[in-house]
Amino acid sequence: MRLIKLKEVMGSTGLARSTIYKYISNDTFPKPVNLGARAVAWVEEEIQDWILERIAQRDESTFINLS
Repeated sequence: MRLIKLKEVMGSTGLARSTIYKYISNDTFPKPVNLGARAVAWVEEEIQDWILERIAQRDESTFINLS
């Protein structure tokens, strides 16, 4: 298991910092792990799973539109 910092999360998802935190507040993005007073990180696998879910949703909607 690997923890990744915000910069890497932003690079992997293509999302801005404010968007990531907005999605977290809407319970639509993985929550960070508290590492200390001012440090957080995300579980890399949870971020990868979130990305794969977005791809699956895209593919489902593409399939529906082609029917």
